[in-house]
Amino acid sequence: MSTPLRLMAILAHPDDESMGLGGALARCHDEGIHTSVVTATLGQAGRYRGIRPGEPGHPGADGLGEIRRKELDAAVKVLGVDELIVLGYVDQKLDQADAREILPRLAAAIRRIRPQVVVTFAPDGAYGHPDHIAISQFAGAAIVSAADPAVKLAGADAEHSPHAVDKFYYMAWNEVDKDAFEKAFRRMAAMVDGVERSPRGWPAWQITTVVDTRAQWDTAWKSVECHESQITAYEALAKLPPEAHEALWGKQSFYRAFSRVNAGRSLETDLFEGLRGTSAGR
Repeated sequence: MSTPLRLMAILAHPDDESMGLGGALARCHDEGIHTSVVTATLGQAGRYRGIRPGEPGHPGADGLGEIRRKELDAAVKVLGVDELIVLGYVDQKLDQADAREILPRLAAAIRRIRPQVVVTFAPDGAYGHPDHIAISQFAGAAIVSAADPAVKLAGADAEHSPHAVDKFYYMAWNEVDKDAFEKAFRRMAAMVDGVERSPRGWPAWQITTVVDTRAQWDTAWKSVECHESQITAYEALAKLPPEAHEALWGKQSFYRAFSRVNAGRSLETDLFEGLRGTSAGR
């Protein structure tokens, strides 16, 4: 008897689910796969319609957090996400979160939902964003904790037995797609500790998985549009013609960090390759 397929995305901010995984999440929904999104922060340290924190017209951290939570709710509804978990950590300070506190929460979610596939940011955080890097590290550690019988959880979480994830992926732009996205949108960069960090793009030979999301590109874009408080960042995208949107959102690429069911050099076209029709992930 096969086990229902489940995918979990462990991410840092509202809009990560749309900009980073919208097409893949929408495709999973269309295929009847259970999807869950864990969002670590509410992006409350960001701009509001282009207005910097502290400037007139900005709603403040708490106000922006409330706005972005509503936008996140709307976006995951568009994508057909089955469950949203918001952890409530402070935006731009996720790397300072106590691992002894966040890891049990993530492990508990993994044990309860029991996904076969988990997706998060690559170790470089896409473009060096410290929150992205932190959630990548926390996600990997939580997968280990969730599978370890020696890790005991407290309270209501204690009832869930250990669970071993079958496949773990990083979101991975290849060099060509990264350049095309920056040309159409804007240059992605983060200034951290006085040093500019920018994406390099993954060499094509390192990409293990490319998922065709051409049938879902419009859903992915609609989910991006839900994040209205960030609209000034997306103005360039909004002006693109449909064919350009399809080129941007029509495929999503990943690096398979580990798999208990397959390996090798063959390019995957499915995050659940090796799992469909099996009892893996029980």
